[in-house]
Amino acid sequence: MSLNTPAGLLDYNRKAWNGLVEKKNRWTQPVSTDVIQKARDGQWQIVLTPSKPVPRSWFGKIRESRILCLASGGGQQGPTLAAAGARVTVFDNSENQLEQDRLVAQREGLEIELVRGDMADLQRFADNSFDLIFHPCSNTFVPSILPVWKEAFRVLKAGGSLLSGFCNPLIFLFDDHLAREGQLQVRHSIPYSDVDSLSNEEREKLIEEGEPLCFGHSLQDQIGGQILAGFSITGFYEDYWKDDSEPLDRYIASFIATRATKLT
Repeated sequence: MSLNTPAGLLDYNRKAWNGLVEKKNRWTQPVSTDVIQKARDGQWQIVLTPSKPVPRSWFGKIRESRILCLASGGGQQGPTLAAAGARVTVFDNSENQLEQDRLVAQREGLEIELVRGDMADLQRFADNSFDLIFHPCSNTFVPSILPVWKEAFRVLKAGGSLLSGFCNPLIFLFDDHLAREGQLQVRHSIPYSDVDSLSNEEREKLIEEGEPLCFGHSLQDQIGGQILAGFSITGFYEDYWKDDSEPLDRYIASFIATRATKLT
């Protein structure tokens, strides 16, 4: 397997996320029956970033809307939106993540379409297929995000919105080991890549530990890329981990969320 090819990297990160499900990573834990019942009663909230709930106004009409949860497996956002009345498709690279959505759907009697694939390749969906796309902090696991924005624009209906969460690229500037010890020492440039920016030893350690490989994208690609794809930015906020796991949070928000609308 070569990490220098798109197919090799896609396959590696698929297996890594399968492993994170087995390790019970936070983003792989299915929601409870209580969460689903509250969603059915209209009392629900979900996150694009670690802590701050997405404003309900960003979603528009939910009931009977067709929603694509893009790279959003794990049994969390998809089932919640389905319980709120949406027609949900969950699209993810990891079969184990999709299985978490399947488990919740079967447990709660929800109808959810589950599709495995690359977030940058939505060929199986026709133009103008979805009313809303929900895309949490997952494009940090692909080397190029411009194709993600382009495909999202294509499959959205006019008037639909893409809700996205992503990392502030500043977090990738610093030496990670020193940052965990409280020292913010600039080491890397942006765009950042676990494949190219780390030493062989550091990269091999991540691989041995089964960690997904990450990429730090520029704000020009994250925000400007959405505009380039045809979107208008109609919402924006910042967020923090709020658990002291990200040293940069002491100085600036480490996550960003945007609402991008396909006006025509």
